[in-house]
Amino acid sequence: YSDGGGLYLQVARGGSKSWVYRFMLRRRSRDMGLGGIDVVSLAEAREKALEARRLVKAGIDPVEKRRAQRTRNAADAVASRTFRECAEKFIASHEKGWRNPKHRAQWRNTLATYAFPVFGDVPVDAVDTAMVTEVIEPIWSTKTETATRLRGRIEAILDWAKAREYRTGENPARWRGHLENLLPKASKVRKVKHHAALPYEDIATFTKALRERDGVSARGLEFLILTAARPGEVTGARWDEVDLDKEEWTVSGERMKSGVMHRVPLSPAAVAVLCEMETMRVNDFVFPGQRGAQPLWSDALRRLLERMGHAGLTTHGFRSTFRDWAAERTAFPGEVAEAALAHTVGNKVEAAYRRGDLLDKWRKLMEAWAAFCDHGPEGGVVQFRRTANLDPD
Repeated sequence: YSDGGGLYLQVARGGSKSWVYRFMLRRRSRDMGLGGIDVVSLAEAREKALEARRLVKAGIDPVEKRRAQRTRNAADAVASRTFRECAEKFIASHEKGWRNPKHRAQWRNTLATYAFPVFGDVPVDAVDTAMVTEVIEPIWSTKTETATRLRGRIEAILDWAKAREYRTGENPARWRGHLENLLPKASKVRKVKHHAALPYEDIATFTKALRERDGVSARGLEFLILTAARPGEVTGARWDEVDLDKEEWTVSGERMKSGVMHRVPLSPAAVAVLCEMETMRVNDFVFPGQRGAQPLWSDALRRLLERMGHAGLTTHGFRSTFRDWAAERTAFPGEVAEAALAHTVGNKVEAAYRRGDLLDKWRKLMEAWAAFCDHGPEGGVVQFRRTANLDPD
């Protein structure tokens, strides 16, 4: 139905009604929708048609002009995405792959504390080197570990934004070839804080005192010492990880710091701890907590140390005790001790060992460690006979 001047009311077969402006430009007939009658009145439709006629008279296609404007608006919307918005989207899309809740919290906390106050509300495409260094530089020497992790997080978010086409150009948080020219190496300024460890000469006395104590925490700490495992690996140990017949404990990659499955040969002393815990089994966890189907509280081992008069020690420090003993009191190859600690293999010789089966050598090492925890240094240096060709080639 024509209203004149190229404006029509169009009625669809279903009964819906909308305004259409029809025009000829460069010998081509075109229709331009102006909206439905439920949102655009007749007066508004006439005004839109009038604006379109003026463009046609000037040789401008109103349909193409409107399409170009929508494209610009979309581009402006993308360009206006702030660093904070991108950070939140990045975290939301990746956090399901982060096993540790503490890790997820650290991402949010460090960004909220240091980055967001400086450029959180800045368009992500406008974040530059000056802004990044303004965040990183003040804590680079005083909180080096936090600063290095924060830099990596900012870099990851900016890379994500570039992949999403929210920004262009180089990443101002990149270290190699960029920030390394502006900041000293982290290794030069980082103050290394070691976990407080018990001297290995005192481990037998400590173990004797520990075995005089009853309770899940005491057995958990004893098992930690005998396996040289990390505290979280022990407190989260499940019965389905344990094979008492094979005398092995297999920790899944999901629970390991490295993300790689860790198979631990158990000494008779470690098996004895598990057998004792089996008699008091109440849920799926080897070392159960006091509430429901929960594992032993992660802080329980530290509190036990305090009650034993060793508040200055850390549970993680017993791994250092084991490593010092293995290096100074045994002739076992270092790579065997590193395997026991689930450390990353770092050279060709260790890689050659890892390709073979370390389990037998590892088992002998853990049996020697358990014996040392029983008797102390009186046994002298533990010998190890090499039976394999260690040549990586």
